[in-house]
Amino acid sequence: MAPNMNITQSVLFVNDSDMWYTAFTYCLLLITIGVCSALQYVVQTTKSNLPSANNIHFRIFQRKYFVVYFLALFGDWLQGPYIYKLYSHYGFTNFQIAALYVVGFSASVLFGTGTGVLADRFGRKRMCMMFCITYSLCCFMKIFPNYNILLLGRLLGGISTSLLFSVFESWYVYEHVENYDFPKEWISVTFSKATFWNGVLAIVAGILANLTSESLQFGPVSPFILAIPCFILSCGIMYYAWGENYGKQQKTSKNLCLEGLQVILSHKLIFMVGIVQSLFESVMYVFVFLWTPILDTKHPPLGIVFSVFMVCIMIGSSIYQMSVYTKTEPQTMLLLAVVLATMSQCGCAIATSFEETNVSIAYASFLVLEIAVGIYFPSIGYIKSECIPESHRANIMNWFRVPLNIITCIILLSLHGEINTSGNCVIFLLCSGMMLCCTFIMLKIIKVLPYVRMHLEQIC
Repeated sequence: MAPNMNITQSVLFVNDSDMWYTAFTYCLLLITIGVCSALQYVVQTTKSNLPSANNIHFRIFQRKYFVVYFLALFGDWLQGPYIYKLYSHYGFTNFQIAALYVVGFSASVLFGTGTGVLADRFGRKRMCMMFCITYSLCCFMKIFPNYNILLLGRLLGGISTSLLFSVFESWYVYEHVENYDFPKEWISVTFSKATFWNGVLAIVAGILANLTSESLQFGPVSPFILAIPCFILSCGIMYYAWGENYGKQQKTSKNLCLEGLQVILSHKLIFMVGIVQSLFESVMYVFVFLWTPILDTKHPPLGIVFSVFMVCIMIGSSIYQMSVYTKTEPQTMLLLAVVLATMSQCGCAIATSFEETNVSIAYASFLVLEIAVGIYFPSIGYIKSECIPESHRANIMNWFRVPLNIITCIILLSLHGEINTSGNCVIFLLCSGMMLCCTFIMLKIIKVLPYVRMHLEQIC
């Protein structure tokens, strides 16, 4: 009887532990929403006295950009939670699924720089519309449980991701500065709002994707079907509401592609900003791959955990908005984001150094990273708008993503082989080192940026 009693007590202890983490996650969601609401109240109270909040033309311009961009982001977020689940539903092995992911990241490496050149030469609006077409085709191909078709879909998905995170921003910065002649400082306002509402969209998309996958007959493929109208609607509004703008047009695409790389290598500030982006976002992707298997050992409600993470991003965005209104330099906020991310990765390394992962430390470290992400995106977006020349903007931004995708592919393949705690610890130690490098580079950027700004207009 004694062994059976011990087994029963162990099971009860595990169940109590799981229930505690479930209750804690729901409480954490309420707490983070409360903190975010309080920060937004402060932001709304402060911004009413600022010129950007009272400029009707700027608010109309923002809405014109947001309605298109948010539809594109919403379509992207609908798919996120169900990509792996769909491939698993079709019966593919873990190695086959890993290969599909690698194809997507490889496509971003191989074709990303080319799409940037095309955007600068033939028009950013055209390439934004091309994004809507290619991503719609990518989603449509998810209907077919054929591995070759899904590979082609991942190829289109990789190209689409490169477009989403480069040409939309390039189009906005050009319009903001060149066509509308708004103050450059107001770019931060738009990027911080975009980051905040990106969190809201992610939460809504996650809930909607969950409802459609369970209530419709298509199962895990239904979120991908639902994403297609979002991209079509985004493309239609863009066609009628947006104007066209360009980068450099007078040379061949091959020369422009290499010229963008030369600009990065020959200008210290641009090179350092590219390193910071590549390393920070690589760490962010590692988090995306690892948070579920690490936290799932305690069986918390993963959908609610995801919502908590998104609210933390909104908290980070709110902190950045407050910094804009208190006139704190964006590079200082970017340094704060990098330091928080460094602390987070060190915490994750400590959590996974035990024989059994300390989920509490890992959970807290993940929350700190998500707050850092919320500060990071508007900060890096404004600094890129300052230092990247308009003539090569989309091209250079896609070059920044090349090392990011290479690092992500390497880590993804290593994750396939390293499924134990010690393997995760090594990966988080590596990420800690990467973020420590970012910290030193950011200290250098803070010193260099004020002196370089006045010379950037010469880069054409």
